[in-house]
This record gives sequence, structure tokens and C-alpha cells, in this order.
Amino acid sequence: MSNQKNIRLVFCHPVCYRPPMRTAIYPGSFDPLTNGHLDVLQRAVKLFDRVIVAIARNESKNPLFSLDERLELMKPAIAPMKNVKADIFDGLLVEYAARQQAQAIVRGLRAVSDFEFEFQMALMNRKLAENIETIFMMPRETYTFISSRIVKEIARLGGDVRPFVPRHVASALAKKLVE
Repeated sequence: MSNQKNIRLVFCHPVCYRPPMRTAIYPGSFDPLTNGHLDVLQRAVKLFDRVIVAIARNESKNPLFSLDERLELMKPAIAPMKNVKADIFDGLLVEYAARQQAQAIVRGLRAVSDFEFEFQMALMNRKLAENIETIFMMPRETYTFISSRIVKEIARLGGDVRPFVPRHVASALAKKLVE
């Protein structure tokens, strides 16, 4: 009898190799969700295997919609995107991103005026977690003027917000402002 052990070699065809999942966090208050937000999200899903829309608790902004309402408004908008999920987070974004094993944070830039604040935040996030990158994405020109703040103001003044938000968000805004 030989002392040879049974050695089984398994060769993996390149098709069965699965690289690590690339995950991005797309954070924001989304109060309310706009077509500009969705445009940036649709761009991000092309680059990442999984995108988590992270709805931030930020009471200093005096949100119109509660966290749970914002999460419920997000769900139908992301339903057609199979690699996207929505979640609520509190605390430091980079800590949340690390818990989700994300490699990147996606931030939308509408104008040069957004850049200075976003640049400072990206540098601070890099200082706190250097392995998580920040990726800036610009929406289509059609959406560069849209902000949640402006949409809420138009809705409060009785204007038509349907061109700027998904249909279900426009309905929720109308209902919320009547209450």
C-alpha cells in the first residue's frame, strides 16, 4: 500500500469564477424622491452589481415625509431595478457603507454649487474610511434644475410637480399638503 493521499484537482472554467460583488450606496434624504434622483440611480445600476438607496435620517432638514413614508415612496420606483434595494440609515455614512460591504458611495451633482459641499464630504469620508470611494454622477441636463426643496415649494404653492417626480410621489405630495 502506498502512503499517497487521494488528491483531487478541480479546475474552474472562467465562466464559474464569480468576482466579488461590487456594491454602492446611494444616500440622500429623498424628501421627496425626484426624477433627478432616479436618473442618477439608473446610471449607478449600470456600474455596480448592487445599489442600496440609503434614506438618511436628518431631522435638521425638517422633512415633509417621515422616514417610513420615504421608504414606501422609494419601493415602487426601484421595483423594476432588480439589483437595487432601499434602506434607512442613521449615523455615519461610511460606517453604514462598511456594514453593507460597499466599495463606493454615489453622489449626484447638479451644478457647480453642489460640488464644494460634496467634495468636502468625500474627503472627510475618505479620511474616515479610505477603502470606500465616492463617485460623483451628473443627471441628464433635463434634471439638473430639480431639487427636492424646489419640488416641495412648487407643490405647496399649488403647482404641477408631475414633470419632476414619479406619478406616485406627485400623488403623495398632493395628499400630504392637503392634510
